[in-house]
Parts: sequence; structure tokens; C-alpha cells
Amino acid sequence: MHIFDSVSKKKVKFEPIKDDIVSIYVCGPTVYDDAHLGHAKSSISFDLLWRTLSALGYNVKFVKNFTDIDDKILNKMKENGKSLKEITNFYIDSYLSDMEKLNIKRATIEPKATENLESIISYIKTLLKKEIAYITNDGVYFDTSKDDRYLSLSGKKDELNIARVKSCSDKKDDKDFALWKFDENWYEAPFGKGRPGWHSECVAMIKTHLDSGDEKYSIDIHAGGMDLLFPHHENEAAQCRCAEHKDLAKYWMHNGFVQVNNEKMSKSLGNSFFIKDALKLVPGEALRFYLMSSHYRANFNYSIDDLLASKRRLDKIYRLKKRVLGSKLGTIDNNFKDEILSALSDDLNISLALSYLDNFVNLSNDYLDKNPKDKTKKGEILANLELVKDIFGILEVDSFEYFQFGVSQDEKAKINSLIEKRDLAKKDKNYALADSIREELSNMGISIMDTANGTVWEKK
Repeated sequence: MHIFDSVSKKKVKFEPIKDDIVSIYVCGPTVYDDAHLGHAKSSISFDLLWRTLSALGYNVKFVKNFTDIDDKILNKMKENGKSLKEITNFYIDSYLSDMEKLNIKRATIEPKATENLESIISYIKTLLKKEIAYITNDGVYFDTSKDDRYLSLSGKKDELNIARVKSCSDKKDDKDFALWKFDENWYEAPFGKGRPGWHSECVAMIKTHLDSGDEKYSIDIHAGGMDLLFPHHENEAAQCRCAEHKDLAKYWMHNGFVQVNNEKMSKSLGNSFFIKDALKLVPGEALRFYLMSSHYRANFNYSIDDLLASKRRLDKIYRLKKRVLGSKLGTIDNNFKDEILSALSDDLNISLALSYLDNFVNLSNDYLDKNPKDKTKKGEILANLELVKDIFGILEVDSFEYFQFGVSQDEKAKINSLIEKRDLAKKDKNYALADSIREELSNMGISIMDTANGTVWEKK
């Protein structure tokens, strides 16, 4: 397996710290609003990484956090008068629901900042004791001058490194960042009542939940969106170097930005497209397939036309699944498996991997057109599709259910009622009525198929 390391800026051979397990930490959302396409792209990218490593035989421990105390969340509290827990629990549930629709595997551990205050405070105490952090009138700050490798992660030039947050009067340097913000409304700490800064959360949670115990590196892979490389990941790495005298991660991986109609996705621009909005247009798997179809490091341009075109590509795979419905599971074609894993082992080369998948679908359909009763081949195709499901995270839905997307519950009730009437008509040998019901369904845009397990239907 080769991956692109964001720090060395080159493709490197992946060699885990320990032979028996791979540790991955992905920065999760700040939970104050609905999840957007940027969240989806990042989650799908590193879900594919997890699935690929698992298929290659690695045992993966995957951690994704929730930032559930933050200025944006406090502003939301002021807006609607709800408590911190009410807001964060609501948006955590919403996020997890969206991820489930995209077939994102649940992380091994999902720590929350507010449930890891003890470890965060302990980490800050260590930095204060080593005189790498200092106290000001509004909080505790990290002294970036004490880290001679500061900015080595992002490669930024010092003169371009402007603090994102307005400086307090007695910060030593604009580059210094908050580890703890004094606030009488929040949590007790030996250095003053307050709440953690964003950059102090993840490094402490990594030490608590994922640290390898290795002398050189805390974890194998730290991942997230490219926008996190600076300042968030830079500041995490600096704390670990100074507090523990080792690197936070052996490898750093970052996914590209999402653009909407050729503009960077941004709430300030009013084009921050929510996952829930995209899911009104296509099933969750189709959105996953679309966002996955571009290399994880590339900037992704979202457009509805491209989304619908990608769905048609997924439709074709589902139609192959329908053709082998009810077949006995056979043996995987190892050549096909090797092709897929070889492509994904090259820094998740998804374009090549999907070209192999398209070729497999085309060849399978050609073969079945000529040999529709070959049970052995059908079993092999089914086994290959199971491999596709496990690695790509698609084909989880029943073939007919997939093609029912866009039909309302009321319409489904009417369709099922008509199918029941048709079944009774057939039982009574009233074939004229049965045929008229089939025609009525067809006029509604519904096609039906009689199977050994009953009548199934889909939207044309």
C-alpha cells in the first residue's frame, strides 16, 4: 500500500507502527449545523481507506471525534435558547444519520470534547509545566516560539502565517494559539474556569484513545480535510512534539475541497450544500458513489448534472445485481479482486479501480446475454459483487428497493394495493383484470416482475 503523505508531499510506502493494527484518527465535525458535502467527501474518502486496508488484511482502529464545545455552538445557543447538550446531541444524531445513509462505517471510537476534559486539562498542565504554554488575561496559550519545527507540517512561510483569531492584548505572538479560554460559565480547571480551545482537543483525545506507545509516533495516520492542515493539524502536531517529544502521526492524509458549481463551498458564500438536500435528489449510495468517483486529494466540483450521470453509472451495477438475484454465492474471481486492490493500494486510485469495475459489469452482462442459465458464472458474479459491496460501500440495498427511490409512501401504498389486487385476480384466474392492473401500474411509471418470492416492482 502506498499513500500520499501531506508533510513530505510525496507518495510513500505505508508501513504501520505495529504489524497487527493500524491506528487512524480523522477530525470529525463541529456539531452546530447539518452536515454538508465537505463532511461527506472527507468521510467517504477515509471510509474507503479503512475498507481498503481491511481488505488488504490490516486490523484497523478508527477514531473520529465530535467537537461539541466551540464558539459556533455557543452562538447557536444564544440564537435559539437551547442548551449545549440539546444542540450538540441533535446535530450528532443528524450527522450519524447522514453518514449511515452514505454507508459510512461507524468509527471504532467517537469521542466528544466535553467527555474528555480531564485528558485535555492534563495535556495543558503538561505544556504549562514545561513552560511551553503561558497564561494571559483571557486564557492559556501555546508559545509557538518554543517549537523549532512550527510550520513544518503545513510548510507555510512565517510572514504568511496570520492568526485567524483576533489577538488578546498580552499574547506574546500572533501565531500563538488558545489551548483554554477563560469563561466562568463552563468547566473548572487548575489554571482557571473555562473551556478548551479547538486545537487542544484532538491531540489530547489521540493520546487517550489511540496512542500507540511508540517512541517516535503516536498514531499511524492522521486525516481530515485540506482546510485542517493549517492551523488545526499544525497546532496539534506542535503540542505533541513539545509535550511528548515525538510526532503525532507517522503519516498525514488530507482530502481536497468541495466546490459547488465551480465555487469553493462556503457558508459565507451561501453555497454550503447540505447532505440532506442532495439526498432529496438521489439515494444515499448514489451520492456516495458520486463523491467517491473523484480522487480523494482532488478538489471536487459538485453539480447536479454530474450527480445524476453518476447515478446512472451506479444503476448499471445494480441492474447486474438484479440479473444474478437468487443465485448461489460462488467463488470470487481473484484476478478481479487483485485488480481492484492493486488500484486502491496506489494512494486510493479510485478512477482506475472504478474502470476495472465498469469493465467487469460490461463483460458480465455480455456473458449473461449469451449464457443466461450459467449458474456457476452467476455465482461468481454474485461473489464479485459482494467484494464490491465490502470495498466500495455500495450495493447494500435490495436491487428493487434501490429503483424505488423517489416514490412517496402514499404512492407505495397504492402500488402495493394494486399488486395485491392483481395477485388475487391471478389466483381467481381473472387474467384480464390482472393484465389491466399491470397496464395501470405501467401508466404510473411502475414495472413489475413476478418471482418465486412474489411480485416485485421498481420505478421505470
